[in-house]
Amino acid sequence: MLRINEQIAIEDWELTEQFVRSSGPGGQNVNKVATAVELRFEAERSPNLPNPVKRRLKRLAGRRWTDAGTLIIQCDETRSQARNREIARDRLSELIAKAVVKPKKRIPTRPTLGSKKRRLKAKKVRGEVKSLRGKVDPDT
Repeated sequence: MLRINEQIAIEDWELTEQFVRSSGPGGQNVNKVATAVELRFEAERSPNLPNPVKRRLKRLAGRRWTDAGTLIIQCDETRSQARNREIARDRLSELIAKAVVKPKKRIPTRPTLGSKKRRLKAKKVRGEVKSLRGKVDPDT
């Protein structure tokens, strides 16, 4: 069981791990041992995640979210299968923890009168600088 917070815990049946051969460092070991892990989480079918959390998780996951509603996390950072498995599980729990946090609703604000005046003054000054860059009249 993977515990996210007090309310949310992911059951073992929702997670599937597949070990594949890793690219990267490892020498001859790379060709023999399947150290990279591919962690699959059946997020869409999970009874432990509320629907708003699922929607936010889908947005956060991006390309890692499949059409079937599965979240796939791959890890081949280390040469140790156990360590890669641990890293993948940590990444999953961090992603779900981020999705649990409800984003603050933005309250639209209006510019103050002072900021409007400062903006217009700066535009006028800039316009004057640019107008002074024009061609010089030889008669004056």
